[in-house]
Amino acid sequence: MEHKKEIEGEEDEYGVLLYYKYAQIPDIDDLLAFYNSNCSSLSLLGRVRLSPLGVNVTVGGKLSALRKHIAAVESNSLFHGTDFKLAACGRPLNDKVAEECGFTSLSVRIVKELVTLSSNPLLKSPDITDAGKHLSAVEFHSVLERAGQFDKESIDNNRELVLLDARNLYETRIGKFNTPNVATLDPGIRQYSDLPSWIDDNSDQLQGKSVLMYCTGGIRCELASAYIRSKGAGFENVFQLYGGIQRYLEQFPDGGFFKGKNFVFDHRISVGSSDANILGTCLLCGLSFDDYSSRLRCSYCRMLVLVCESCQRKGSVYVCELCQNHHKGVRLISSTENGRLSSTPQQIETETVSSDAKLSPQLPWRQDVDSPPRKLRILCLHGFRQNASSFKGRTASLAKKLKNIAELVFVDAPHELPFIYQSSTFAESLHNCNSPTSSLLQQSRPPPPLEHCKKKFAWFVAPDFIEKNEGGEWKMEESPFDPLQYQQQTAGFDESLAYIKTVYAEEGPFDGLLGFSQGAAMAAALVCAQQTRRRSLTAGGMEFRFVILCSGFGLTKLMQSEEEQERVPMLKCPSLHIFGSEHGKDRQIANQASRDLASLFDDGCSLIIEHDSGHIIPTRPPYIDRIKDFLRRFL
Repeated sequence: MEHKKEIEGEEDEYGVLLYYKYAQIPDIDDLLAFYNSNCSSLSLLGRVRLSPLGVNVTVGGKLSALRKHIAAVESNSLFHGTDFKLAACGRPLNDKVAEECGFTSLSVRIVKELVTLSSNPLLKSPDITDAGKHLSAVEFHSVLERAGQFDKESIDNNRELVLLDARNLYETRIGKFNTPNVATLDPGIRQYSDLPSWIDDNSDQLQGKSVLMYCTGGIRCELASAYIRSKGAGFENVFQLYGGIQRYLEQFPDGGFFKGKNFVFDHRISVGSSDANILGTCLLCGLSFDDYSSRLRCSYCRMLVLVCESCQRKGSVYVCELCQNHHKGVRLISSTENGRLSSTPQQIETETVSSDAKLSPQLPWRQDVDSPPRKLRILCLHGFRQNASSFKGRTASLAKKLKNIAELVFVDAPHELPFIYQSSTFAESLHNCNSPTSSLLQQSRPPPPLEHCKKKFAWFVAPDFIEKNEGGEWKMEESPFDPLQYQQQTAGFDESLAYIKTVYAEEGPFDGLLGFSQGAAMAAALVCAQQTRRRSLTAGGMEFRFVILCSGFGLTKLMQSEEEQERVPMLKCPSLHIFGSEHGKDRQIANQASRDLASLFDDGCSLIIEHDSGHIIPTRPPYIDRIKDFLRRFL
């Protein structure tokens, strides 16, 4: 009788079930109906994600109901060999935890990808069938224990071993593998979709080595290991911990080589071993702390942060490690002043267009806890002989129509230009070729007062440009406007690059770039530098997810050296190219020049919009709709 009560009590106990399966789904609608019906009938709550390539499930409920669900799923041959991770646990700590972890309702959805590996929505995911070899928890532990002495049949004896953590920074803060004589690579990323960029930047730490990957339950290692292997020679030896850290801790309750706690994406928040050592620390005081149950987040990017109970204050604002690195000009803040975040004085003059007047241009990722998702933040680069103010005016219609999805930030270029004027007598000379130039210049009228003129700037200048003597002065133009003058403006890139780095450090981060005319050439050169000289850029945290090039042209000699032109593939940054059609009215930048620029970008991640207007960014339908569609991919 007592034994029967024990069984009944156990069956009434609450539990969590996690599993995933990569497989071709023949009829995804039937599977959707099955999950809706089965989970609802068993009163299971949580998330079910279905895609044409498989399923990813995290649900909670009574253990008896979860076992019935497993039995029903196993009856489908599609799920043969699935690793069902079932764990008994308490119910959610509170409503806030339950809501954040998705355990207040059942959500069954069809998605494009089970996990999003890349933030570039236009690039194809790697072939999942090329994922790294699975190692069981015991095999994984054995390899680490031998620390470099491998099984000849499975791992190359001559290869150095490295551990690669495929999780996010807020997860690795509280727990990770630590093995003597084996390097553990922690990418320190905000989200999983940032991992491919980290792999690209640090491929020299992986090439020619045996890479052991791990994550929470295994699913993130599937795509990430396939991505590494897709890089070709020297990247073949990639292995992954089957069942993830969860299965490893079940096999080694004392933690084994894993130190700290395993962050989980359900109401348990984290799962530890019998080892009570704490790996995490409080963001503010630095004392040992690893409890995320307060669900505090960075006020910039919304990433979870660790703040101990002693440092928690109502209404406080917190800045995570990554945003501190991005915002070198903003000090760590633990309180608000007059409803605004405190910051150091702004060093670079910018103009910001935003529908939210409370959003400071120095605080690009600031959000209140209950605010809607943040807008994309776009750095806008004006054309030759323009400035931030004039470009802001020219794009006012664009900013207005994008106000719900994007914030445009304008900045002056670093090279100040002389003011140009043509006298009335010079203009008349265009119709009188017999008039000597010298006599015309003598008859010219004086230029207008400088105090009535706004400064003009450029990203590129002519090689013989002398900025300290020419900038801010009047200069008589002795010849008519040359529409091809931009081809001669090839100097000044290094200064502009250094300037953009400073802008990014003080005003960033930015999601993307928008460049117009010469500004588009600068934006394209930045993207090229981001790909070919990535280390020098990302060392300061500068990274752009997309670029919009309007009436653009490419300065190939600036963007790539001859050596780089031979070895660098097409630019992979997602790009939108907007320019006048072949028979359009843009008389300054030829259609072919903009096409040549677009050709430098990979076809798989670039889009082209041709319009019949002049040297402008069109904002009428259907052009504005296509611009919005492009930007929404990154929200």
